[in-house]
Amino acid sequence: MATSTYLAVKTRFAGWARAIEAAIKELVKPVSSVPALAADAGGDMVRSHPELVAENALLRQQLIVLRRSVHTTRINDGDRLLMVLLASLNSAWSQALHIIKPGTLLRWHSRLFKLIWRRKSKPKSQPARLSQKAIDLIQTMAKDNLWGSERIRGELLELDIKVSKRTIQKYRCQTPKPGEPSGQAWSTFLSNHAGDIWACDFLQLYDVMFRPIFAFFIIDHGTREVVHFNVTRSPSDEWAAQQLREATAWCEGSRYLIRDNDRKFGSRFAAVAEGAGIDVVNIPPKTPNLNSICERFLGSVQRECLDHVVIFGEDHLREVLKEYVGYFNTSRPHQGIQQSIPAGNLGEDPPRTAGKVVAGPILGGLHHDYRRVA
Repeated sequence: MATSTYLAVKTRFAGWARAIEAAIKELVKPVSSVPALAADAGGDMVRSHPELVAENALLRQQLIVLRRSVHTTRINDGDRLLMVLLASLNSAWSQALHIIKPGTLLRWHSRLFKLIWRRKSKPKSQPARLSQKAIDLIQTMAKDNLWGSERIRGELLELDIKVSKRTIQKYRCQTPKPGEPSGQAWSTFLSNHAGDIWACDFLQLYDVMFRPIFAFFIIDHGTREVVHFNVTRSPSDEWAAQQLREATAWCEGSRYLIRDNDRKFGSRFAAVAEGAGIDVVNIPPKTPNLNSICERFLGSVQRECLDHVVIFGEDHLREVLKEYVGYFNTSRPHQGIQQSIPAGNLGEDPPRTAGKVVAGPILGGLHHDYRRVA
């Protein structure tokens, strides 16, 4: 109780002392400096010790600046910072300034205030929350697919990777290198449509008596599987139409069928294709590269089989091609589909990883099919 009363009385007397000091300074200002000095001393008697120490340090700092200066007053950033800090501890700081104006000190304080809060408001560099593997996965998804950020986010959630849409946008928008394609590759575009395309063509051969004989093939672009084949000596529009009808007998067909401009493909062939819902695409004359997959298969048949066989007739050629096509569809790896087998071994047991390797002869030992047995 006594302490609080003492503090209240001291505070009130301090206020009276400041008021009296200000009145005396105003009265004695034009007369002389001695009364004003006495009034200042009287006012300092009621001020706290830390405040007097701060004022003394402020005055001393100004003397240091004046002593360091020769012709002009040179104040560096350290002087400005120290004066601002000392003035903040002194209530009568404006009366202790002699080499600068109070407005100058206030301007320094404002500049220091902006600098401090600019540093505090600067975003701190945080380590990436995502692992590098997750970042690489985001960039791979954005590069290999036509997906937006939300679509990528859904795929990542299925993989139990929780990432915000904003983070995905940050990492997926990478500037492509000069010369690097930014869109979908042409090979990707072709592979997207390969499953809807068939191609057909005739291969002309000669039997042992040098009589012409023709083999007809239909190839699936997506799997490289031979969908249908047959042999004839008299190819015609009606015969070709019958082959397409047999290839689509179970309502299985493609959307497009590539063929050349041979007269063997006539109106009946086109009618069967239309009935099966197939759009026939005619390649321009003298452009076999536009039917390259079928042409490539015909070359494989010629090099791997027919160049090593003497053809005796239709039935003989049909049996030879039946054996080779079976080997091609179910056993022969194909480079165009990353060394996979065209038919994909559907319905068969998974390949064995242990056991003895045996070779099954194909076409009398012209080729061999290697399998593991228990």
